[in-house]
Amino acid sequence: MTNQKSQLGTFDMNSIPAGKLPIDLLTQLLDKVEICDPRVALGPKVGEDAALIDIGDKFLVAKTDPITFATDLIGWYLVQVNANDIAAMGGKPLWLMSTLLLPENFNPQETKDIFDQIIQACNQLGITLIGGHTEITYGLERPIAIGAMLGEVEKPMAVFTAGARPGDSIVLTKNIAIEGTALLAREMQESLEKKNVKKCSIENAKELLFSPGISIIKESSIACKSVNVHSMHDPTEGGLASGLLEIAHAAKVGLMIRSDCIPILPECEEFCEKLGIDPMGLIASGSLIITVDPVDTETLINALVKEGIPAHEIGKITNIEEGLKLHTAKGIKNFPKFDRDELAKLLTK
Repeated sequence: MTNQKSQLGTFDMNSIPAGKLPIDLLTQLLDKVEICDPRVALGPKVGEDAALIDIGDKFLVAKTDPITFATDLIGWYLVQVNANDIAAMGGKPLWLMSTLLLPENFNPQETKDIFDQIIQACNQLGITLIGGHTEITYGLERPIAIGAMLGEVEKPMAVFTAGARPGDSIVLTKNIAIEGTALLAREMQESLEKKNVKKCSIENAKELLFSPGISIIKESSIACKSVNVHSMHDPTEGGLASGLLEIAHAAKVGLMIRSDCIPILPECEEFCEKLGIDPMGLIASGSLIITVDPVDTETLINALVKEGIPAHEIGKITNIEEGLKLHTAKGIKNFPKFDRDELAKLLTK
């Protein structure tokens, strides 16, 4: 059995677990891609949330993402996660195409429910559903929803994950892990109840999807209007830890993160403790990582808080030679790395 290693993780060449591809493997695959069209301003890069295509005075922002963990509200998730990646580039999400792959004998009412979820979420965010594809697919055990989202951004306002610079402050909006905690409540309620988690805590966690919600469109807009943002990134699968590592990889920088500054939802702490998983590696849609010059940190946090969005400085971008570090009460440690999302570990046991 062959393993490959880097500062960003280890992967087994003979067996890849469910979830995102390891960063090293994905880098190897993307390095083979040749950009033949000069209008492609940003092609496939590890850590970048979307592609950019030159359309004159603006960039067209293009993104695709599937919903694979959730079985509940997948149409609603589909719109949110794709729109978030457009917003993380500084763009405005505008158009959606969706592909729904449904298992055999799927209930027609459930199909209608998914469509209704997509339409409702699009209407709420001002996004137009422009097409897609729906079919009954052989061999599936559950529905799979895939979105392709398009948006626009003024060229000077485009934000890149790779824009993070040594010395930058790292600001995190809201608490972690909003989506992961809600998914645990919705997908693993029985397991949590067996661990003596109170039903009221589970029901409260289910509502995190809607309050504070998993959209980061508002905070992205506030950040871009209030300060000179160097980079933004949406920490999804693999949690806050993987989101920060993707920034480090894209920008070729180091990290110094303070564990005592990371805001964790009480329900998240409780669920993770009971289930034996780490909040840092739990899918964290709903938060946004923003890096800015230290002189802009207070302005950014105040602008977000003024609009009802909690924000916290959680660390600094460092030189790549300083490595990836986590400052804890017990001293400085190597930054944690997760081969796959903590939720995936539970769902595939």
